[in-house]
Amino acid sequence: MATKWLLATMALSLPVLAHAGDFRRPSEPMQDRQELRQDVRETRDDRHDLREVESLLARYDSARGRYARRDLMRVEQELRDYVAAELNESHRELAQDKREVRSSTREVRYDGHRRDDRQDRRDDVRDARQESRALRETRSIAQQLENLYGRMDGGSVQRKRMLMADLVQLARAEQAQNRQEVREDRREAREDSRWY
Repeated sequence: MATKWLLATMALSLPVLAHAGDFRRPSEPMQDRQELRQDVRETRDDRHDLREVESLLARYDSARGRYARRDLMRVEQELRDYVAAELNESHRELAQDKREVRSSTREVRYDGHRRDDRQDRRDDVRDARQESRALRETRSIAQQLENLYGRMDGGSVQRKRMLMADLVQLARAEQAQNRQEVREDRREAREDSRWY
């Protein structure tokens, strides 16, 4: 009788013990879905940002070609607003990337050092570094533009145009980085679905 009881207890407890070391089982798929939703929002925002800065550059070139000082000043004000919004967005995204690095570090530390967790952490660290670099570049462009706003001499106008072209390149790089992050998050979700 005791042997049957012991066997029944063991049989019922095996499924529970199989996941005993898996502290994140319920939250991992939810986190993956949240990251994928965030990727969709960031992709949409990045497309909008690229269209906006390309439009600013095209309108600036048009006003410059017509020597339309009022139009140049209007585009300059919109450029100030765009740069301020980009700096705010970069700060938010960098903070999010740092949270993801901390989360990935915890997963590596507490989840038996699975290979995919280490890869996820490397990806998150790279994303944070890229976002930090983009923030530094945007801040540098903002500082240079600040010294040029309101100046309409030929050299200043040309320099502002070059800085706007740099902003277009940054927006394109951000879009490419976002596509890469979407691929990584989808891969991570697939890997996690195999475990859970």
